[in-house]
This record gives sequence, C-alpha cells and structure tokens, in this order.
Amino acid sequence: MKRKMLLAMLVAVSGLLAPLAAYSQIAPEKAPAATTEPTYKYVVFGGFGYTSINQVSQSRSGLGGISASVTRNWGRYFGLTVQGGHYAWALTDSNPGNPTVDHFLAGPELHAQLYGPVSMYVHGLLGGVHTGGVSISPSVSFAGGVGLGMDYRLNERWGLRAYGDDIGSSFTVTPYVPGNSPHRLFNAHAAIGVTYRF
Repeated sequence: MKRKMLLAMLVAVSGLLAPLAAYSQIAPEKAPAATTEPTYKYVVFGGFGYTSINQVSQSRSGLGGISASVTRNWGRYFGLTVQGGHYAWALTDSNPGNPTVDHFLAGPELHAQLYGPVSMYVHGLLGGVHTGGVSISPSVSFAGGVGLGMDYRLNERWGLRAYGDDIGSSFTVTPYVPGNSPHRLFNAHAAIGVTYRF
C-alpha cells in the first residue's frame, strides 16, 4: 500500500513538473536590437568643378569654378538633389571673350552603398544654364542631363566625392547673333570635393 501511495505521489509530482520543464525550454523572444548609428537626412557637397562650353564657338578650353549641391535623403536609396555652380576661370587662354557659365539644376537621386565606406549614386537633373561674358542668346537656356558619382566616407559626417554629368542645353551656334537655336549642345561637367552629412 505504501509503495502504491509512493508511486502515485511520484507520478503526480512528475505530471506537475513536466509542463514547467517544457516551458523552460522555449526561448523567449529577443527584443529587437537598438540601432546606435545615427541617420542623416541631408548631404551637402562643395568643391572644384569643370564644364565644357560648346555653346561658345571657337572655344578651345573649358572653364573651372565652384560646384555645390544639397541632397535630401528619404530612406536608404532615394534622395532629391539641388545642384549649382559658377564657372569663370579658363583653363587655357584660347577662349574668345571672357565667358562664364552658371548651372542651377535639381532632380531625383538613387544611391546605394557598394562596399565599406564606398557608395555610388546616379541622378537626373533639370533646370537652367546661364552663359555670360559673351553676346549669346538666350542668356539662360533650359537644361537637363544625367550624372554618376562616387562617395568615400571618411567618418560619420565627412566624406569625399567625385562625379560627372552630361548637361544638354540649347544656345545659338554662332556667338553675337541673337535668336534661339534649334541645336542641342551637350557639355561635360565634373566636380571633386568634400561632403558633410547632417
């Protein structure tokens, strides 16, 4: 009788402890890891730029100047860029007159990280190009183009950038002759400089 009682108690205790043992083997859900890396919505660029000036006949030299842009990022891959520049320094003395070029363009940007600190982007831009210093018409032409660039991140905020665009516009083919030109002209445009994220 004592054996039966002891056996019944052992079975009852085992039955009570079995669910606790099974429950203790289920791993609790892990809390999502908190990301400590800050996210930056804006990227500002400034540096040295170059543009060719095919709208100025007999020009043999492009112009150097300053380039700047601001990009507002939405998520990891998409942004909106506003880009501008002023180019007034001839790289040689073989240009007629003293032409200057000003860019003001804006458009969408797609960007992605390639490897480590290196990332790449492509953008499409629309806006205007102003040619000054020579009698040319129109002085401001509708312009647009596409560009490709690479960024190298030095730290969380600072980086290096190099990019190139092909900017199309429409000016008179012969300078000093007023009138609109049906001819589209494409100018190579490039820049190198520093970026700052905030």
